[in-house]
Amino acid sequence: MDTMKIKILIVDDEPDILEFLSYNLKNEGYIVFTAPDGKQAIRTAVKEVPHLVLLDVMMPGADGIETCMEMRKRKELSKTVIAILTARHEDYSQIAGFDAGADDYISKPVRPKVLLSRIKSLLRRHPDLQIDDDRLEFDGLLIDKTAIMVQKDGREIPLVKKEFELLAFLASRPGKVYSRETILNQVWGNDVVVGNRTIDVHIKRLREKIGEKYLKTVKGIGYKFEF
Repeated sequence: MDTMKIKILIVDDEPDILEFLSYNLKNEGYIVFTAPDGKQAIRTAVKEVPHLVLLDVMMPGADGIETCMEMRKRKELSKTVIAILTARHEDYSQIAGFDAGADDYISKPVRPKVLLSRIKSLLRRHPDLQIDDDRLEFDGLLIDKTAIMVQKDGREIPLVKKEFELLAFLASRPGKVYSRETILNQVWGNDVVVGNRTIDVHIKRLREKIGEKYLKTVKGIGYKFEF
């Protein structure tokens, strides 16, 4: 991924956060624009057409939800990926953000390494960007699809074939919830008769090998990958 051509707009009314995010993204080679409020964010977005917008929820005037809704009305921003920045306790804003047309959310505070990994994952959703999906890197975890290899904190983790395929499938879209039916179809295929218990056993083994934090259970639905 050539970060030198990727444009990111950061919207937040706190100068310290703008500076922190901007510094880390510029160091990675991204073209970074900033805005302190929703109105300026929309003007900048329409002019620059960023690939990604990081949009804080709590801002004076038009908040992040209203700004997101307005951006989604603009034809020129139809391909732009929008991520809502929320405090960890603001579950309501995450739901409102999705309703407003956001693609995902990032919880604050966020460590630089985690932020950069989340951004790479979000940019994979942009239809005009060619993103290399063969190597997925997250906070302390590397999934190499070409080498069929997983490393945790630099140490290789031995996985059986279906464990690797399950992990790679879930990690390909961090934050997305997959139903058990979808997982069975995508990982095991329609020609193999297995039950929900098979998925649960593989998830349990993966958690034992790579840690608990990456694979989350969504009750009544299925699983998702988080970091």
